[in-house]
Amino acid sequence: MKFFRLLTGLAWTLVFSGGACFGEVKVVVERIDNDNATPAFAFKNIPPPFGASAVAGATITILSGAPNLNGGEKLDKLRDGAAPTEPDQPEENFFFANGSAGGRILIDLGRSIAIKQVNTYSWHPNTRGPQVYELYAGDAGRAGFDSKPTEAGAELVKLGWRLVAKVDTRPKAGPMGGQYGVSISDSDGVVGTNRHLLLDVSATEDTDPFGNTFYSEIAVIDRDAPPVVAVAPRPDAMRSFEMEGPKYRFSIDTARAPGLKDWANETLAPVVREWYPKIVQLLPSDGFVAPLQFSIVLTTNYHHPGIAITRGTRVTCDANWCAGELNGEAVGSIVHELVHVAQQYESAGFFNPNATRPPGWLVEGIPDYLRFYLFEPGARGADIASRHGGENARYDASYRVTANFLSFVVEKYDKRIIQELNAALREGKYSPVLWKELTGRAVEDLGAEWKAGLLGRTVGASADKVFPSGNPASP
Repeated sequence: MKFFRLLTGLAWTLVFSGGACFGEVKVVVERIDNDNATPAFAFKNIPPPFGASAVAGATITILSGAPNLNGGEKLDKLRDGAAPTEPDQPEENFFFANGSAGGRILIDLGRSIAIKQVNTYSWHPNTRGPQVYELYAGDAGRAGFDSKPTEAGAELVKLGWRLVAKVDTRPKAGPMGGQYGVSISDSDGVVGTNRHLLLDVSATEDTDPFGNTFYSEIAVIDRDAPPVVAVAPRPDAMRSFEMEGPKYRFSIDTARAPGLKDWANETLAPVVREWYPKIVQLLPSDGFVAPLQFSIVLTTNYHHPGIAITRGTRVTCDANWCAGELNGEAVGSIVHELVHVAQQYESAGFFNPNATRPPGWLVEGIPDYLRFYLFEPGARGADIASRHGGENARYDASYRVTANFLSFVVEKYDKRIIQELNAALREGKYSPVLWKELTGRAVEDLGAEWKAGLLGRTVGASADKVFPSGNPASP
């Protein structure tokens, strides 16, 4: 196999060819690095993923492997003619489950077509960016052809499949993140006439559970279909921001809520820029590096529980609710979600096989503590006690009530208990015994004491009682 590498400005192109029964297969690979990737997927030699594709009407199934539940709806994201608008957008990609070795994806085009190109696209700031897979093609007319080889590890060539190309876009050195495009064709201009395609997908690395590629789109170009000029949907309502200190970056997308564009850029963005580094400083743990990039999406097409949700590093908010709370709770609710971005408690189980599941009342109580007792103390946090007081108050009621309980423990027993709880939760080591170790009292006893004096409590701790070195500042 012959290799040629050409450096082309911001993207690099790798072209190689190998023997195949339909001519010399050519695989063109282009990468745009993290600093220069845009929603346009603007490669030099590979068309963007927005044109017509034979996959649009195809049947796509998983033959082996499990999808990551944080990804796009099943496999639809591979053929919706769209693409992510930012580098870490799990809902706009398909990827296999964390910690798995990958899997096999079967594409049934519904009929045999003369395939001109098979193009695949991916985008991620780290190890989920590169693509590693083998592409196979097949058709029912071939002797012994098995159109659904579900047996794990089955040797596809023996089942009538033809190996078209091997793809591995991992850089030999340096960062792996970026935007990748792969285009497979051959010297005759036709990959072959086939009905079925199969991608045998591998993880990019196995040193941690996060090596499964964010596949954004798969395009199959029919040689006989009329050409389509692809135009990238450039979201004018998306802005990116940077922060001082570590190179934190975030974006705010108001494409589906244009009425909130000015509020998001002029009111929300300065708060996020100031408070995300503070939140990171307050929630440290050994060896942990908080996400350097995240996104906030405001949408009127909100279909999740509650008013906002955080998945990984993507915060999605109900724009209809926010519009009615611009002078009320809108900003504070997003500060709560920023704490979830920094928590990353779901990673504990991947690194610690004996990890305990974080209790939901603390997962939500800690963000509301930071919100109501640090970000906006004495404002909407001041009447929490009276509104949730009485015999029905429970320290583990979550959200605002738990936040009030945590403030009580911070002030009376342990000014660093938020940091200590967070580290245990993130490392999968939380146990109710921890309360007695840190305060000398069981959590139930602390809860009873808190409840007894609840109606007399209104405003929580001030920042100088909580942060190790006084008032928080961007690191």
